[in-house]
Amino acid sequence: MDSWLQDERFFQPYQEKFDRRLGRPSVPVDTFHRLMYLRFRHRLSYETLVREVRDSITWRRFCRIPLDGRVPDSTTLVKLVHKYGPEVLDRLNEELVLKAKEKKVIRGRKLRVDTTVVEADIEYPTDADLLADGIRAITRTVKQLQQAGVEVDKRFRDYNRSVKKQLLGIAKVLQRRTQEAQTEVREITGKILKTARRVVVGAKQVMAQTETGMEVAGEAVPGAARRLIDRLRQITALTARVVQQTQEVERGNRHIPNRIVSLWDPDARPIRKGKLKAPTEFGYKVVIEETEDRLITGYEVFQGNPADDTVLVPAVTRHKRVFGRVPKRVTADRGMASTGNERVLVEMGVERVALPRRGKLTPTRIAYQHQRWRAGVEGTISLLKWKYGMRRTGLRGHSGTRSWVAGSVWAYNLTRLAELS
Repeated sequence: MDSWLQDERFFQPYQEKFDRRLGRPSVPVDTFHRLMYLRFRHRLSYETLVREVRDSITWRRFCRIPLDGRVPDSTTLVKLVHKYGPEVLDRLNEELVLKAKEKKVIRGRKLRVDTTVVEADIEYPTDADLLADGIRAITRTVKQLQQAGVEVDKRFRDYNRSVKKQLLGIAKVLQRRTQEAQTEVREITGKILKTARRVVVGAKQVMAQTETGMEVAGEAVPGAARRLIDRLRQITALTARVVQQTQEVERGNRHIPNRIVSLWDPDARPIRKGKLKAPTEFGYKVVIEETEDRLITGYEVFQGNPADDTVLVPAVTRHKRVFGRVPKRVTADRGMASTGNERVLVEMGVERVALPRRGKLTPTRIAYQHQRWRAGVEGTISLLKWKYGMRRTGLRGHSGTRSWVAGSVWAYNLTRLAELS
């Protein structure tokens, strides 16, 4: 694995993020991406990673840190992850696959495609909890503005205590598990909804007042106060969306597009896979592309829940861009099967398309579907989730989840290539 990482091509994606004249010296790139490999491979927190590398001679040698050298702080690693972003990790994975192709470790003659869900790091969302989160966040930010010396309208009230009592009331009512209890829960949620509307209106008045004062003060306004105003504007807009979608639920409309399920990860969405009795998951849909050597050559993180049959052709197109040709055989599960997909793949030059159809099949179709090399990608996805940390993202937002998935794939591919070579 160490020999795979010595190629200079893995340093190029980082060069665009550095300024040759400004800033202080950072963590060497060679050390950083080796640290990230260990983090995802062993599912470690940043603090645990730093502690383990500091105490291990083998890991120090792997990360190119001298025995008397200083291991980077966990906070430094967190800042670098956000600085580099998902684009750098995407390019690292692309360069790794290209190197494996050049060394003829992989051929790319076959392609398996499947989708999964990466859960967001959030609690199970309910209307009452989302409204209460918005009320707490707005109230906390307004108090921070007051502490920063910004004059705030005295009519803005703190409703946190009453909202907390109402949430406890919901917990007690739900213990009865009857239809009457559900009605009482909706009534309590309605009370929290009214409170949230008042808090949103009060937050908008505070923003209007502070923005007027900032225009008068000009550059004299401290940067911390400006950041707090931006934070208040963001959380107020999200809480207003939660208020709106809760009002729709109160009217009986439960099919709300782009529904907010977390104020802390607003890009996450409710996703329900098309399997029998599949639970609703909250996070991001991910497509995984795997070759016959069980190496992941492509992936994509979606915001929302696109239909499975819309991701197959783009996956084959990505494979063609990497290998310069389409695979000879393509297979996927039943959700990606359609007459249109089969026709497009055949027109692209795929020799055998193994897509199991839905519904009742003719004997000819049954014989056609009894082709080898279909099962397997589910095992790789399970390995990614339980051994490389892809089950639940530790970073917020669509961009953070892209970085998380790319890091998991990076660690998996490195381990797999070390086994193959």
